Amino acid sequence: MLTGILPSLAVCAGDSGTNAAPSVGAVPTGDAAQESSSEAWWTGPLVASSAMTLPQGRFYVESYLYDSVSYATFDYQGRMHGVPRRNDLGSVTQLKYGISDRMSIGLKSRFGYDWVGHGESSGGIGVGDPALEVQFRLTPFAPNTWMPTVSLDLQASLPVGRYDRLERSADGFGSGSYETTFSVYLQSSLWMPNGRILRVRLDLSYGASSWVSVSNRSVYGTSMGFTGRARPGDSDSFDLAFEYSATRNWVFAVDFWLQGAGNTLLTGSYSRPGGDNVAVSSSSGPVREFIVAPALEYNWSDRVGVIFGVEVAAEGRNATASVNPVAAFSYFF
Repeated sequence: MLTGILPSLAVCAGDSGTNAAPSVGAVPTGDAAQESSSEAWWTGPLVASSAMTLPQGRFYVESYLYDSVSYATFDYQGRMHGVPRRNDLGSVTQLKYGISDRMSIGLKSRFGYDWVGHGESSGGIGVGDPALEVQFRLTPFAPNTWMPTVSLDLQASLPVGRYDRLERSADGFGSGSYETTFSVYLQSSLWMPNGRILRVRLDLSYGASSWVSVSNRSVYGTSMGFTGRARPGDSDSFDLAFEYSATRNWVFAVDFWLQGAGNTLLTGSYSRPGGDNVAVSSSSGPVREFIVAPALEYNWSDRVGVIFGVEVAAEGRNATASVNPVAAFSYFF
């Protein structure tokens, strides 16, 4: 299932203070001096994750707040249809720790509240599905070369959040399913003609989910009286991100993020007052969405920074169109 905002693979750790490789000194480049890697401070773009791992024994924490404002849906042909406005308010916090210089582990927690303009809103703040993460770096940071930093990442989402037996549809913040996501992260730093650094990230991910039992009202669109099973479709994601070090403190960032999912399957039956059951079997159809996420970073130091931006659904198929303002704070220690 696609949430349209900060999926499990999307929370990004910046590289502030985490690069163990030697930095590049300031070298004249035409009329401009080349910015050294130690002079550039980063928080990280809104979506793409870092290919760098933490130094051994160090921590990194990043906390996001967002408001996903749904205003339309994309049908199977990509045509947009207006829907009543809905605000999905939420937070995602990631804590990472360096087991060694090449391996980091992490934990992501999620909370949310859905405010529905025409209908019932959430009864209170809900807990989403947390995720455990292991990241292993294959190649080191190598300045002034075309060799990217490459990491492998494995995440496991745990079915903690409520997803069925709901009193209100807006109370569902989980999937009920165990989801495993495998990712490859690549990252390079390029020096522009004016001497400033352009950092590039490319993230590729694939996720698979388990079958889950479903009863009554649920996040899968079922209502009271339903008993059966559901399986979220396998997900995939492609994210190309750029960060431009305009000054030591200010960074311009943008993500071009394509995410999708296969058919979500639902099978079961509804009980009727007379005791008979009505069989149900459905498939949601494949989902595809292209999101552009521009942002502005401000870094007080190589350890502390903030980022403000917005995710905008540019086009999609069988997906929700939304505008998602996002703000995040990051701290490396």
